[in-house]
Amino acid sequence: MPRLTAMDEFFVHQIPEPLPNVQTHHEHWRESLFFVMQQPSGLGDVIILTLAHFPHREHMDSLQLGRVGDAMTVAQHVRPYDGDPHTMAVGPVRIDIAEPYKRVELHVDDVPAAPVSYDLTFTARTREHGLRRGTMKAGHEIVWDQSHMIQSGTYNGSFTHNGTTYEVKDWWGQRDHSWGIRDHRRVPFWMWLAIQFPEGMVAVWHWEYTNGAVVYTDGCFAPADGSDPIPVVRFDHDLHWVDADGKEVSYERDGDNVTGVVGHVDITLEGGRVLSIDAPEGRWAQRYGPLGGGLNEVIVRSADGWEGTAIYELTGAHHHRYFPVARAENLPPG
Repeated sequence: MPRLTAMDEFFVHQIPEPLPNVQTHHEHWRESLFFVMQQPSGLGDVIILTLAHFPHREHMDSLQLGRVGDAMTVAQHVRPYDGDPHTMAVGPVRIDIAEPYKRVELHVDDVPAAPVSYDLTFTARTREHGLRRGTMKAGHEIVWDQSHMIQSGTYNGSFTHNGTTYEVKDWWGQRDHSWGIRDHRRVPFWMWLAIQFPEGMVAVWHWEYTNGAVVYTDGCFAPADGSDPIPVVRFDHDLHWVDADGKEVSYERDGDNVTGVVGHVDITLEGGRVLSIDAPEGRWAQRYGPLGGGLNEVIVRSADGWEGTAIYELTGAHHHRYFPVARAENLPPG
């Protein structure tokens, strides 16, 4: 007899089985929310919050990541489904979708298990944008098969770290909602750019094999006036890791001497417009340890004269340029 949940009362099913069953029963199937915020005026504190559920493992987790001052803030909170795989709450973390695609409330209790506590509100400043489904296999094994939604907004409220409370006023940031399969350990390379300008958000989701062959590119420019996002049709990147002196350095196996990423990207939009963007300064917002790479906070300037800040995520197990020493085996394409 199937086990029903409260959400089975609603019109939310995608397959002829009760929730939270999914089409492909896979260890790495997850549905995930991701929120990141940074100051618009330059490099500073970065607050990151995730919330995800895993049908195969029958649990939900939340990651607190980012940097306050020079301190990395890392914590994981986990709860079993226990009959409730839908409520967006894990330990001290609660997320409320107050108005779909308009306003989201983020709350983390001030408890010892939480390195940062906060009450923050995400308010959309662009339209939401759905990325097309992306897939990648190693032979017959699924490594990545996922859909994605992205949106830019402003964050307001406050956070507390080590007993000090800080105001968050009109910080820029992005939120993601993804669902599907992602075995992070076996991904050769992906790059995710969340670029915030006063004029709008530029977002790119880009995957490559070890040799640099492109698997997938998607994204958009979402204007801050709320008009329709313009899709990305091509992406060219010339980024490099830097050390504490700002000099280019190889990641080698574990990036021991890496302090951030800088460089140039060209993003071609539908219709032919090219956004040429330089990131002359950057530093870690969160390292991923054995998964490789991580999230970088960067200053960005476009050839059109736009100025802003961004989060550049570069991660993966083996890439000829960014991760020259492999940290995993049996990588795609097999």
